[in-house]
Amino acid sequence: MVGITQPTNGEHVNADGVWDLLQNKGKMTVFSLCLLLFADLLDLAVGYLTVTIEPLPPVVVGETVTLKCNFKTDGRLREIVWYRVTDGGTIKQKIFTYDAMFNTNYSHMEDYRKREDLVYQSTVRLPEVRISDNGPYECHVGIYDRATREKVVLASGNVFLTVMSPPNNISVSAENCPAPFSRYQAQNFTLLCTAKGGKPAPSVYFKRDGELIEVISYIHPSAVAEDGGGSAGVRGARPLISRDLDDTKLQRSLSLLDPEGRPARLFTESPERGRNPGQHTQSQQQQPSPATEVIPETVVSREFPRWVQSTDPLYYFSHTHIPQSDGSVLVQARLTWTLNPQLDNDAMFSCEVKHPALSMPMQTEVTLAAPKGPKLLMTPTRAKVGDTVRITVQGFQVGAGVPGNEVFPEPLFTWTRVGGRLLDGSAEWDGKELILERVPAELNGSMYRCTAQNPLGSTDTHTRLIVFENPAMMKNTQNPNNGTPRVDVLGPIWMVLALVLTVTVELT
Repeated sequence: MVGITQPTNGEHVNADGVWDLLQNKGKMTVFSLCLLLFADLLDLAVGYLTVTIEPLPPVVVGETVTLKCNFKTDGRLREIVWYRVTDGGTIKQKIFTYDAMFNTNYSHMEDYRKREDLVYQSTVRLPEVRISDNGPYECHVGIYDRATREKVVLASGNVFLTVMSPPNNISVSAENCPAPFSRYQAQNFTLLCTAKGGKPAPSVYFKRDGELIEVISYIHPSAVAEDGGGSAGVRGARPLISRDLDDTKLQRSLSLLDPEGRPARLFTESPERGRNPGQHTQSQQQQPSPATEVIPETVVSREFPRWVQSTDPLYYFSHTHIPQSDGSVLVQARLTWTLNPQLDNDAMFSCEVKHPALSMPMQTEVTLAAPKGPKLLMTPTRAKVGDTVRITVQGFQVGAGVPGNEVFPEPLFTWTRVGGRLLDGSAEWDGKELILERVPAELNGSMYRCTAQNPLGSTDTHTRLIVFENPAMMKNTQNPNNGTPRVDVLGPIWMVLALVLTVTVELT
């Protein structure tokens, strides 16, 4: 029985404070005595029951959680039931029950999901919690009604279990790649860092060569499907980055022109690329013919841009959060800037992810690199007339800052035939492999160019196709008498027969 102090106006008075109240007021009426006796009898019949649950700190996936239900009562315990609350409190799923009448406990989950263990009568342990365990829980305690012994008086408490999950995968990729190399104007470049499996959403940031990048945040626009937009249409949705050249840059750019005012042409670019129609018409007759191009057996060349960009670019940063069905959040962070191949080549960019469930940040890194001479493999090594020949890119020459044969971002491969069209009649072919089916003898000695390019640069490698005679095909051409009789053999026989008949007719 817990006493109370003097109540204020409108405050409820229970049986424990009725006697003090009457003494303080100095009144003892018959009604007051009846009220006091009725309150005492009601308290003896019902008893008291309070339920409290200690709050839980956030836990990490895989840890063990103990749900403690503390209750106080002077009555006889009937049962303790734990519920998992879902759908905003509209559904309560019974997960564990302790029956005090029979002193038994049992789980209400399916056998393959049964993970609850009873520690004490009111305490349940959840080993190896998962993201799906996140949410509110309730503990309901029931005692017998002292008056009837048939009714059960209930009280409950609740607690919220917060389950955290660290990201299980992070990766860095280049958006809108593979993409061609821009020779005459600057272009935006975007790194995309993706973090999967985190709950709550992790924080993501970028570093360049180990130094934190100062960024300008912006809201990334939603993906808009554009008819025929391709990568150019996607880049158009990026934040505007100034590409205007000042007087100094303009003078430096003009220094790249030849005496006639045209950009100096490298043999790796075709006349149709990077030139407007008027310039192409004027210089078409002055260009050397591809058929007379003199190229050694293997040539590797690299090309750099013909524009000058600021050495202090502005970096723009945006991120999006995408909820997943398992409760985790997919985070995509983008870093966009105006690419400068002379400075950004061999630069290392890292994406780091911080999360409260991690003791230290997760990190993944990439090194920007222009392709440095693709290595080509031709099969079969001794091609014969009628064979199917495959020319495949096997890797790249190892350069400084590039581990092994890795090139990032992924290059775009284009195949052309020097001095003519490909076997199928097309001018060029895109892909890591060029297939020539049933090569004829006329392709013997033909030269093929593989151009590998990404936004950081372009490089060419040439290889020559040597076609040998096919003995099997020669054998068929050297036996012309096999088969039906030839017309040129039967012709003289008919002429002799006609001459004999003519002579016979004249004699008669």
